[in-house]
Amino acid sequence: MDRSLQRSVGDHFITLTTILPLSKTNERTNHSTNVGLAERTPAEFSEQHNRNKGSEEYACCFFTGMDPKAVFTALEAVCEENITALCEPASSPYGDASRRLVTCMEKIMDHGRALEPVVTGITAVYHHYDFDADTPGNGYRTLVKVLQSCLQHIIQKGRYIATNCNGAFFRADHNASEMEAYSSALCQLRALLYTAQRLLHDNEPGQLYGKPDGELSRALVKEYTTLHKACFYGRCLGFQFSPSLRPILQSVVISMVSFGESYDKQHSGLGMAAFSLLTSGKYVIDPELRGAEYERITQNLDIRFWKSFWNLTESELLSGLTSLGSTLVQVNLTLTIPPEPFFLPLASDPRLSASVSPPVAHLGPGPVHMRLISYELRDGQDTEELLAFSRTEATPMSLSLVPFGAQKRPPSPWLLIHFHGGGFVAQTSKSHENYLKSWSKDLNVPILSVDYSLAPDAPFPRALEECFYAYCWALKNCRLLGSTAERVCLAGDSAGGNLCITVSMRAIACGVRVPDGIMAAYPATLLTVDASPSRLLCSIDLLLPLGVLSKCISAYTGGESEAVQPTEQAGTLRALGRDTAVLISQLTQGASSWIQSYLPAEVLGSLWSPQQTSLERVAQQGSVSSCSPISSPDSSPGPLDYPEGFGPLRSERLAVMQTPTCPIIKNPFVSPLLASEDLLRGLPPVHLVASALDALLDDSVTFAKKLRDMGQSVTLTVVEDLPHGFLSLSGLAKEIKVASDICVERIRMVFQGESLPSCTRKQKV
Repeated sequence: MDRSLQRSVGDHFITLTTILPLSKTNERTNHSTNVGLAERTPAEFSEQHNRNKGSEEYACCFFTGMDPKAVFTALEAVCEENITALCEPASSPYGDASRRLVTCMEKIMDHGRALEPVVTGITAVYHHYDFDADTPGNGYRTLVKVLQSCLQHIIQKGRYIATNCNGAFFRADHNASEMEAYSSALCQLRALLYTAQRLLHDNEPGQLYGKPDGELSRALVKEYTTLHKACFYGRCLGFQFSPSLRPILQSVVISMVSFGESYDKQHSGLGMAAFSLLTSGKYVIDPELRGAEYERITQNLDIRFWKSFWNLTESELLSGLTSLGSTLVQVNLTLTIPPEPFFLPLASDPRLSASVSPPVAHLGPGPVHMRLISYELRDGQDTEELLAFSRTEATPMSLSLVPFGAQKRPPSPWLLIHFHGGGFVAQTSKSHENYLKSWSKDLNVPILSVDYSLAPDAPFPRALEECFYAYCWALKNCRLLGSTAERVCLAGDSAGGNLCITVSMRAIACGVRVPDGIMAAYPATLLTVDASPSRLLCSIDLLLPLGVLSKCISAYTGGESEAVQPTEQAGTLRALGRDTAVLISQLTQGASSWIQSYLPAEVLGSLWSPQQTSLERVAQQGSVSSCSPISSPDSSPGPLDYPEGFGPLRSERLAVMQTPTCPIIKNPFVSPLLASEDLLRGLPPVHLVASALDALLDDSVTFAKKLRDMGQSVTLTVVEDLPHGFLSLSGLAKEIKVASDICVERIRMVFQGESLPSCTRKQKV
């Protein structure tokens, strides 16, 4: 590294634990020298960049805003300070806790020394994998960012311990447990960064994905089956995300593990919710138990469990609570469209028509369900013709929200058609209506959200057929929806983003009108488990672990054959009566666990034998995944080769992974990233909104590059510090509101027919 540049780093960055943004001039990099990147050493990278000078110098010297050497120097200093302080006689009363902290600090120092050259090498080149110079974002950057967040927490916690370890109120055991958790997380991140280093070497220069079904992808799946992940779901839960999101994510994890404890107990939704509430307390105060149980659930995921949990948001109780703070709309109408063929004019010659057939795959001809949301009542939305499609017995719109004597608004020239996310296996428009209501108000546009059939009951191509049929029906019947459909935009998130793209591809293939634009938030464009740097996050991600991703892909492509039982509606007398007997029989046990979870360990010690702590009781049931460090690659059960003397922590509960091998995963209408240029040419302007901390980030970056290289209109916006599926958390944090507003602005660009900007900046939210 250039010494003059090192000095400037020291002059311009105030503290070692505060991340300062780079100037916009430094954020611009030269992407012309990307040949042979995988074959060069870090020293050769630095030599090349020193020759280029100027705009590229920051890339090899800054650790997402800081000098990596300064960060690791600070880490080493904090560890040494703690070791010195904890070895003093004044700290001897802490006994075992002091020894644990010293051992932990020594391990952290070892990890830091090993990681510094790895991080330096990755930061030297990760800008070559961005979409463009003004949109910094890819999986390599993400891994470095996650490591940076972990190191920040360690440095801050270490300084607190060094300063307060001799204080009267210092909780030695608690702080030792905290530091041990982050030491475990750092160990696992070290393994991921070694893997990223191998990806960098094996993949083609500038390519985030390697060869399909490559050896490294298969090795990573095997590695996932043994890798310890509980540390990321316990005390370290959500450390990489925005601070305001961590309590929300903690609530999601606690809810899931509590739900998992009552699953298979034959409760309806009401009984399951009640029992989960009683048992959730222990997971609040016992992070290790929570992490172990969450790892157990996601290691060998039952797709029925995952579907049932996320469908809880469909219950009247939860949806009613979430709707209290949502935007009030005058139209919220559910529709059922019968499976009848019709004709649409050809885009090339409106005098000719194309037949649109109803969906038939797997289930035979069947209706398509939709939801119409409109902030204002417009002409056509209260007609008998439209109300005949209503699938509700009650009045389908809240007439009390329509001001007395108010006139209906004329049809909007715009129409937004929405496909919801949920991994193709869960959720409906009801789960997403909170942010759709806000969008309808902000854009002043009617929104039609499609409730397509879900896998595994209805695998590909059923959802695509239903969404395409709904799109064509909306074009033909736009007057009933309160729109003239002069401009139509497709919008969706995750699986819904995939459907936005594939529906447009099918419109091109059928010769009918193509939408005027697409807004896809964190779309899944490659439905395989192929390795990329961002997909390494599946090993630690809360909402999209690799086991979940694999199961969802298998379910959608027909590899998952088990039938999913529909969730019973809570609130019926029959369900309530059945649950009462079961619930009462377990009420004492649940209440006892809940009360005991709030008792101090000293009190519990007099009630339980030492062998009956919460973790050990669960371990006896086979629920806790304990881990131990692997001292050498020879003893490691994983398939990846690590540097001599290092091995990641391993889980005792092994995952059983069935990687999707069905040829359907390579169908371009399943994985649009694999589509030929002929199938993609003719797509409307595509606006992609991705998250820097999303495991599917590289899907968006790679797809955007492919469209750009074809000459297609495309923008990519990368928001910071948010998880996959952030739109489903709308209204819970201001950062999500900012990201949602970005989606709205991209949709507005489609409606207003604005030319796409030449570049899109990375958004900090």
